[in-house]
Amino acid sequence: MHIVLTVNACWNIWNFRRPLVEALLADGHRVTVLAPRDTTSAKLEGLGAQFSELDMDVDGLNPVSSLALIDNFRSHFHALLPDVVLSYTVKNNIFGAMAARTLGVPFLPNVTGLGTLFLGSKPLFMVGKALYRAGMGALPIIFVQNDDDRDFLTSNGLLRAEQLRMLPGSGIDLQSFTASPLPDSPDCIFLMVSRLIRDKGTMEYCEAARIVREVRPDCRFQLLGPMGSANRTAISEAELQPYFDDGSIEYLGRADDVKPHIEAAHCVVLPSYREGAPRSLIEAAAMGRPIITTDVPGCRAVVKNGESGLLCTVRDTASLANACLGFAGMPGSDKHAMGEAGRALMAKDFDVSIVIDRYRAAIAELVG
Repeated sequence: MHIVLTVNACWNIWNFRRPLVEALLADGHRVTVLAPRDTTSAKLEGLGAQFSELDMDVDGLNPVSSLALIDNFRSHFHALLPDVVLSYTVKNNIFGAMAARTLGVPFLPNVTGLGTLFLGSKPLFMVGKALYRAGMGALPIIFVQNDDDRDFLTSNGLLRAEQLRMLPGSGIDLQSFTASPLPDSPDCIFLMVSRLIRDKGTMEYCEAARIVREVRPDCRFQLLGPMGSANRTAISEAELQPYFDDGSIEYLGRADDVKPHIEAAHCVVLPSYREGAPRSLIEAAAMGRPIITTDVPGCRAVVKNGESGLLCTVRDTASLANACLGFAGMPGSDKHAMGEAGRALMAKDFDVSIVIDRYRAAIAELVG
C-alpha cells in the first residue's frame, strides 16, 4: 500500500513516530511524509520514506488560511493517491480529514492532546468543538492517548465513543531508551524537557526552581527545549532571562538527542496543564528516572504517584516546589526504587510494539 503520514512538523515524525515508519516500510509499504520541510526531512528520506512538502501556517485558525489548507491537502492527496492517511496534530487531523473525505481516502487521525484549543476561552472551545465535529465526526476510527481525553471528547459531544481507540502515546523503544543508574552527584539535578510555552508549565517550573534553591542550593534546575515556538502561549527569551541570570535555571538550549541530558538528571519534571501522553516523561521513565508532573489528563497516566514519581497541583508553583523538595529529601534507595518502578510501567504499558500492532490492525480494517 501507499501510506501517507501528515503532521505539522517533520521532526514530530522523526522523534516520535520513527519506529512506526520503519515498521511500515519493513512490511513492504510505500511511505510518504507530508509535512512542512525542516532539518529532519532528509533523515526520513534516509530511512526509505518519501517526502512531500506541505505549505501550512501551523499556528492560528484564520478561516481564509484554513480553507486554503483544505485545498492544499486535496491537491496533495489527489497527486499522491494514498491508500490510507495517518494524521497527527490538530490542523492536519481536522482539515486533512475534510480533504480526504471529498476524495474517498481512508483517514486515521491520532488526537495526541487537546492543547490550547480546549484550554483557552469558551469561544475558542466552541470553535474547536465545531471543527472536531465537521472534520472527524464521521470517521470510523480515531486514536486517542488517555482515558481523560476520550471521556472529554465523548461527554462534550465532540466525537462518539465507538470511534475512539486507545494508544499509549507514540510508544517507547525500550532498546533505545535503556535504564541507567542515577548520577553519582552531591547535587540533586532536575530537568524539564519541553517547548518553552506556558501551557507546559514552564513559568511554574522557573518560579519553583527559585523557591527551592533558596532552601536547597544543592538542587539544580535545568531546562532543555527550543525557544521561539510557533504557539500562542510561547514564552520569550526576555521573560526567562531573569531566571537564567540569578542561577535559578540552567538553560541547555535544544538537543537532537535528549538521552544524555536525561541520564545526567536525577528527576525529570513536566508541570503541564494537559497532555496526550507526554513524551518527555515516557522517555525519562524508560531510562529509570523518577518524574514529577501535574495531576492532569495525560500526565497522571504515565506515573504511579508515590511509586514511580510524584504528582503536584496544576498551575500551582508552591505545590511543584514542595514536590521537588520532597524528592530532594528522599534517601537514594527510594529514588532508585522510583526509577525502577517507572521503567517497569513503561515496559508493561508503553512499549512501542503495542502502538505498531494497533496501527497495523486499524489500517487493515480501514483498507480491507
